[in-house]
Amino acid sequence: MKKLLFLCGSLRAASSSRATIRALETSLNGKCAIDHAEIATLPFYNADITDDPNVKRLIDQIAAADGLLFVTPEYNYSVPGLLKNAIDWASRPAYQSVFKGKKCFIISVSGGLLGGVRAQSHLKYILNGMLAQVFVWQEVVITQANAKVKDGVMADEAVIDFATQAAEAFIGSL
Repeated sequence: MKKLLFLCGSLRAASSSRATIRALETSLNGKCAIDHAEIATLPFYNADITDDPNVKRLIDQIAAADGLLFVTPEYNYSVPGLLKNAIDWASRPAYQSVFKGKKCFIISVSGGLLGGVRAQSHLKYILNGMLAQVFVWQEVVITQANAKVKDGVMADEAVIDFATQAAEAFIGSL
């Protein structure tokens, strides 16, 4: 069974990013093994720090995963600093990191009408720069995402059906 590592770009427990992950976990149940990266525990990137156990855990999780599934909000037209910090930690050594050749898929969410397309574009650019393999598929962007969360889970069936179809295609490519 293929193993997916979910990376959530939001800290908030009630975020639409986490709600989307919860819905996808249910819809992908039995189709893959799922793990979660806890990126909130990482220190700010600093090359002087060489032995942080949280950084090691993240790198080990990425290395062990067949694919990475990012669900991120858009903050100020880009990716959240939290997510960029995690990527910076795992991107070393340059061009030889655990991201090299790692298959990645991105879902973006936003309270607005664009669904985080700018964050998604920036994240693809960042991942390409680390030689990751960004899965080519129709973009999954969830607009007005906060209004679609019910009891902590993304409740828009059409959105989750589309995201599940994309995730299943991603899993099939691993």
